[in-house]
Amino acid sequence: MSVMNSIRRLIPVAALAGAAVLGLTACGDTASGTTDDGRLKVSASFYPMEFLAEEIGGDHVAVTTLTKPGTEPHDLELSPKQTARLYESGMIVYLKGLQPAVDEAIEQSGVENVVEATSFTTLEKTGTTEDGHAHEDGEEGHEHSDENGLDPHLWIDPVRYAQVAEGVGAALEKADPDHAADYRANTADLVDRLHKLDQEFEAGLRNRGTDTFITTHAAFGYLADRYGLIQEAVKGLDPESEPSARRIQDLHDIARHDDVSTVFFETLVSDRTAKTLAGDLGLKTDVLDPLEGITDDSRGDDYFSVQRANLAALQKALGAK
Repeated sequence: MSVMNSIRRLIPVAALAGAAVLGLTACGDTASGTTDDGRLKVSASFYPMEFLAEEIGGDHVAVTTLTKPGTEPHDLELSPKQTARLYESGMIVYLKGLQPAVDEAIEQSGVENVVEATSFTTLEKTGTTEDGHAHEDGEEGHEHSDENGLDPHLWIDPVRYAQVAEGVGAALEKADPDHAADYRANTADLVDRLHKLDQEFEAGLRNRGTDTFITTHAAFGYLADRYGLIQEAVKGLDPESEPSARRIQDLHDIARHDDVSTVFFETLVSDRTAKTLAGDLGLKTDVLDPLEGITDDSRGDDYFSVQRANLAALQKALGAK
């Protein structure tokens, strides 16, 4: 990240912190961490964390997401109003390393119950293969991985996501012990559904014609690793980074060698690069959704329906029977 970008990110956070403090002084008892009807106020950084909080919390929580539908979460900047609401939370659920502005605000929030998703599972460096050797995707894109270059897109893998669900459930039990039994039951139900989704992916991708898929954004490394696939990404972990000429040539070679039929793009980022690459190679294009947010353009209205749409798209592209 450039010095100017670093300065640009830090200034709003410092300013918002001050604005948030002023906002809290005017809110009175709303800063207690609960709503007027006694529900726990939960702030979620973006959709995958929001979904967990809502599914596990049920009627006992009031969940607010910092990343509105249609917003690309990686470059989120918080408004004074959002920061003030964050500081009023009874719990915060977030994923460190994905949204720098959120990380900064949470560090200054003083909220007691802060749930960080990566603490419940393991992160890895996911990459592509070039000339038979593993390489990191998109060297220009590391500002959207954590400080060690690890891939933060853990929710794409149902098994890792289930591990995070268990952690969020335990945290809700601690924060709101009066409803611990409900949180425990909801967590068990969600984890069971995620494990069944994992089985659907395993069975659905078992008999396939090729292992390789091309996508603009390297958000699917954990899913590829889970089911024995090979992700070849154009732009790396940062969806806004630009591929090198060498990378484009490599993808041309990979597509021909590995019988790739489709170049995937996503709904929240421009599809120009994917369509250009596909046009050059005479390939199809399709959507593979990284589930960073749900919009009217999403192929489903929640995590499970979009993941099943992703499975169907992969089956078609990989020739799975």
